Amino acid sequence: MPEEGLADAFGVTEEARAKINLALHVTGQRADGYHLLDMLVTFADCGDRLGFLPAQADAFTLSGPFGETLAGDGGANLVLRARDLLRETVGALAFPVHIHLQKNLPIASGIGGGSADAAATLRGLMRLWGMDLPVETLASLALKLGADVPMCLESRPLIARGIGERIEAVPELPAFAMVLANPLKGVSTPEVFRRLAAKNNPALHLAPGLSGTSGWLTAIGSARNDLEAPARELVQEIAVISQMLQAHGALITRMSGSGATCFGIFTSMAAAHEAASALHGERPDWYVQATETVSGGM
Repeated sequence: MPEEGLADAFGVTEEARAKINLALHVTGQRADGYHLLDMLVTFADCGDRLGFLPAQADAFTLSGPFGETLAGDGGANLVLRARDLLRETVGALAFPVHIHLQKNLPIASGIGGGSADAAATLRGLMRLWGMDLPVETLASLALKLGADVPMCLESRPLIARGIGERIEAVPELPAFAMVLANPLKGVSTPEVFRRLAAKNNPALHLAPGLSGTSGWLTAIGSARNDLEAPARELVQEIAVISQMLQAHGALITRMSGSGATCFGIFTSMAAAHEAASALHGERPDWYVQATETVSGGM
């Protein structure tokens, strides 16, 4: 379904922006097995899109280039889990709803697609059902759906610590011209963490008073993604993507999340579009997308 058609057919629509880990430092591990992380996160203009409409009975439909992958996923789908969890919380106010997911992002690709969809479902249903839950209640619901969902609920530049629940806005972070590339090979997040050599790595430290694109690029360049090395062992194309992005002029390249999506930051959107076009020509079987991230001021 085209984006315009979604807006016409559904009274309430929500964007589920791609989540980009500009930095991801693994700093420890809790007794329950959850890893402790320091993350600098931003969100891209590209992503999935959801529509919400009152219905006689609950319905869930899919479209988009990666919609078929989720077909038949049933209750395991985060969108449906978010709907059911919110309904349990608000009770009789939650009338039946038709939810449509336009799945534009690859599945299990390290850019928070499922988590962003769940967060967008919470936001969209709050609007459709005409409710206004306390911030703390909504954040608690989001965390029950997954560690990445609270930050996707924010969908703005932030620093997340702990397992992702301790969030601090970063209003100074500028927008970046970016290219995302994914070889369309899934990466097992548990396996990536299992292969991680060290679990107690240095924390993320950003100098106070950072400003301007050049200052932030220097800070991002000195950070890292601790999951990239073990992910490269599992998917060799990650190293190839990084090399290709650099060859086409990326100022910084890095893997996002647990992979396998990598990003390259470029000097301008024109440069990003040119690089994306070249990469798509070289590897038409990959997911390649030029995009711009949101700024902290949005």
